[in-house]
Amino acid sequence: DMILADPPYGDLAERADTLTFTTAPFAAEVELTGTPEVEFHISSDAPDTDIFVMLQDIYPASQDWPNGYRMNLCDSLFRLRYREGFDGRQMMTHGQVVRVRFPLYPISNAFQPGHRLRVLVSSSSFPRFDPNPNTGEPIGRHTHSRIAVNAVHHDPQHPSRLILPFRQ
Repeated sequence: DMILADPPYGDLAERADTLTFTTAPFAAEVELTGTPEVEFHISSDAPDTDIFVMLQDIYPASQDWPNGYRMNLCDSLFRLRYREGFDGRQMMTHGQVVRVRFPLYPISNAFQPGHRLRVLVSSSSFPRFDPNPNTGEPIGRHTHSRIAVNAVHHDPQHPSRLILPFRQ
């Protein structure tokens, strides 16, 4: 058997290839019920790549969890070649900024006071999802793979965002 990692398994947020955004602690209970979505403006040096997003409930330190606790709530992965629809494929051009919007899995979670929402963004989540070879070759028939250098753009012309289903 091939062992890829040894316990204790690290926090995904500590990986060099992961963007992490964390709210301040909530002052009151905040409930999310529904389907979160992300809308990103992305560029890459690869003709095709994936975007993975995960939401977590970050528990504060307590007697039961002296270092706090990270509860995975929902996630999803999107292959950018299908950003215009699944009927065809649209490759990227180096440096081109493209818009992609996709849903995460449905969620229902009440964040308690002192908890925080964390958003993790990466280009893979292996072994949960098959890795993208980032070459643009036909899926399942690639001859090689490469590392993609991706950027999430966020400015007035590229308003990348997380769309949350708040429940009142």
